[in-house]
Amino acid sequence: MVEQVFTMKLGNERAVEKLIQDENVHYIHMVFNKDEGLPQHFANSTVYMTVLRGKLSIQLDNQEIHEYTKGNVLKIPFKTKMNVKNLDEDTLELIVVKAPAPR
Repeated sequence: MVEQVFTMKLGNERAVEKLIQDENVHYIHMVFNKDEGLPQHFANSTVYMTVLRGKLSIQLDNQEIHEYTKGNVLKIPFKTKMNVKNLDEDTLELIVVKAPAPR
């Protein structure tokens, strides 16, 4: 078999699954329920964030919180301060791609 296969968890339970972490890319699947999210941090690479379902509430650097819904794709520059949360009742599901892979 030439390809590698990675399987994401399906459901509504909180998850931060680092599906692929190699020298090229980091591919992460995330699921957050209301009031869950990530600790505030700085992007360690360019981050591409795709909202699969729910509503993403994100504060970048010193901006106000912006909200994004299913189908939105964000490109967040390297070293941007990030505060990622689900402030909504519905489950939030994201795919996060870091490219190039952080060193």
